[in-house]
Amino acid sequence: MSVKESINKMTNYRWYVCGLLFFATTINYLDRQVLSLTWKDFIAPEFHWTNADYGNITALFSIFYAIGLLFAGRFVDWLDTKKGFLWAIGVWSVGAVLHAFCGIATSGVVTGEWFVGFAGAREALEHVSNVSKVINVSVVMFVFARFVLAIGEAGNFPAAIKATAEYFPKKDRAYATSIFNAGATVGALAAPLSIPVIASHFGWEMAFIIIGALGFIWMGFWQFMYKKPNQHPKVNKVELDYIHQDDNSGYVDGVENSDVAARIPFLQTFKYKQTWSFLLGKFFTDGVWWFFLFWTPAYLSDVYGLSSDSTMAQVLLFVLYAITLLSIIGGWLPTYFVEKKGMDPYAGRMRSMLIFAFFPLLALLAQPLGVYSYWFPVIIIGIAGAAHQAWSANIFSVIGDMFPKTAIATITGIGGMAGGLGSFFINKGSGVLFDFAQSTNMKFMGFEGIKSGYFIIFSICAVAYLIGWLIMKTLVPTYKPIVLSK
Repeated sequence: MSVKESINKMTNYRWYVCGLLFFATTINYLDRQVLSLTWKDFIAPEFHWTNADYGNITALFSIFYAIGLLFAGRFVDWLDTKKGFLWAIGVWSVGAVLHAFCGIATSGVVTGEWFVGFAGAREALEHVSNVSKVINVSVVMFVFARFVLAIGEAGNFPAAIKATAEYFPKKDRAYATSIFNAGATVGALAAPLSIPVIASHFGWEMAFIIIGALGFIWMGFWQFMYKKPNQHPKVNKVELDYIHQDDNSGYVDGVENSDVAARIPFLQTFKYKQTWSFLLGKFFTDGVWWFFLFWTPAYLSDVYGLSSDSTMAQVLLFVLYAITLLSIIGGWLPTYFVEKKGMDPYAGRMRSMLIFAFFPLLALLAQPLGVYSYWFPVIIIGIAGAAHQAWSANIFSVIGDMFPKTAIATITGIGGMAGGLGSFFINKGSGVLFDFAQSTNMKFMGFEGIKSGYFIIFSICAVAYLIGWLIMKTLVPTYKPIVLSK
């Protein structure tokens, strides 16, 4: 290859950055899944938890996550992408590891025995007659650990979306987002294959420690590999021109146009319909994914008697999340509409999101078909999960269509906050509903007991996306970017 050809050939470092974001998201979801895969079969017997107790913990996690997102986006915009992401994953990794010591802390409060190991804490709690105190103290301890985890994890998506906007032009952002967002699926896919195995062989505490340590390893790669594209020696001018093809002035004297643009004051962001469109779209749909993530292992245990460490449960969860990998199509579809149908990026995304909004309707059949085989609800949940992740890749990319780069992390955080609130309501409501349905043998639409509760929640999940899409389309019917003067 000649020197001239080498100069004109585009580097592809943006995809290495996308890979880093993918692994960060994978670790994010692995850390989030440890509790859902250990509580029913390993933790609940030790601390005497009910569905409501677990529902309270997951609901409060959602609230902490929502509050964290409200500020995390602004925090990332303030510190900028590199430092903001380092802080986020550092904090959530500490929070993940903290879960392992909740048993020791509970033993210390309840029995006064603090300086014991994991096995010693379990043995001490076995002899406690005041079960309610064990429940209450252990729930508080786990809530605190979830608080630290949530505050850190809140920074993942604002930082990742901001990095994507810095390294990809608008037409490629949904595709890049769908790739790194697939880390959520891969994390959820790897979780049932690894976490129950670690918990059964080494104790549930080591599952939190081993999985939590992955974040600290990732921080080393991020520290040495990430710089802004105009500052990175591995990004040549051809790639830089490609990245900045949407910018009015691209980059001048080594400074990105977004770096000198005016910033939107935080409260002013709520004056835009574009903010409310994203906010409400997230509110109605994020809780669906979180319900599937937090409750599917319990569903298999409650309805089919399959514990999370059983081979069949692991196979079912692996197949479920393998299906969700189809979500990568969600990033390709708007590019097809833009390049082949001549749509603007926003119109292409909204068309794609409408298509994806119909697939979760299959969840209406999950419980009716589940009476024949557990494979039916697993496959249906997998399809609904793939649709959610495809929807998610596009709704995140809508921010880059509408807002300047200086506001992207902030708006992502605001929308994530709304999604966390939606998740709080569905997780809190699910725990209460499932216990009520089980204790009263509730009957609904031909189902009895806890099965009737799951049917109700599945039905809510089924229609959430169409409601969210209609609201977004009503608020922002056509492409309308926000332009600020410098």
